[in-house]
Amino acid sequence: MFTSDSHRPVSPWPVPLLYKVSALVHLAALVLLVIHAEWWPVAVVALVVNHAVICASSLLPRSQWIGRNVIRLPGASARRGELALTIDDGPDPHVTPAVLDLLAHHGVRASFFCIADRAERHPELVTRIVAEGHEVHNHTARHDHRFSLLGPAAFRREIGSAQATLARLAGVRPTCFRAPAGLRNIMLSPVLHELGLTLVSWTRRGYDTRERDPARVLARLIGPGLRGGDILLLHDGHAARDALGAPVLLAVLPALFEQARLAGLSWVTLGDALNDPVIAAAGQAATPGAATSSGPGDKTIDPATAHQHAGHNHSRLPARTYAR
Repeated sequence: MFTSDSHRPVSPWPVPLLYKVSALVHLAALVLLVIHAEWWPVAVVALVVNHAVICASSLLPRSQWIGRNVIRLPGASARRGELALTIDDGPDPHVTPAVLDLLAHHGVRASFFCIADRAERHPELVTRIVAEGHEVHNHTARHDHRFSLLGPAAFRREIGSAQATLARLAGVRPTCFRAPAGLRNIMLSPVLHELGLTLVSWTRRGYDTRERDPARVLARLIGPGLRGGDILLLHDGHAARDALGAPVLLAVLPALFEQARLAGLSWVTLGDALNDPVIAAAGQAATPGAATSSGPGDKTIDPATAHQHAGHNHSRLPARTYAR
């Protein structure tokens, strides 16, 4: 809950269980050393294991142990057969306009996680994203791959700067955040809470920044069965090119939309799903259980035709239209 004149939370940060367990482990190790100094190897082992768990949680983008991390849409969206398409690392003047054309043609709304420095260089693309009904969210100011090594003050500067830039360009304050490559550390969660941002990762990713075969990207997104509630990740920035020089996601998107249509699945933005009044009234939120559970109303996609659909769309893309 946030105040009307500020984006800072009025509720305290919900401390994750791992933080509390970690504090108890450190306290117990200290007490043990004071009472039985000769047992120091036990204390050291306990601390090493504790920090190994924290490190592993930081390196797993979909981990929820070091703070709230939305990896699937809430249950109500899943039951309605809704999907969220998220597009990262843009805006890119050579790719984003074509992506927006495809979205408009298929009537799909998406959530763009924008790098603020790129948005500053291409404000007209941010304006177009919002004008066409899509959402702009925070993907840091610079997309520095050392992001996960930062401390609280540096997090505030990097994310806060991006937040200010994107809000100014889009005219709407971003409400979701995604870390570069999904990597973070134990100090990020309280900063996001302070800034009024929700960490959103993904259910499925296509690895389309390095995979040049559209069929393989599509197969990763829909197999072993795309279903309502999934959050999908593709990229308009740093997009891989196929052998003809065309951005891979431009072949993937039409095939993906067709597969979703055939399965009776629909598309929503993150804001629509996470701010659903029905969900808010019930106090629901994405949880670890929601990431693996399915209900009787869930709809799924059979991935058997993935290669056929992606290859068909891929063959129709003109290489000369896109810059490398």
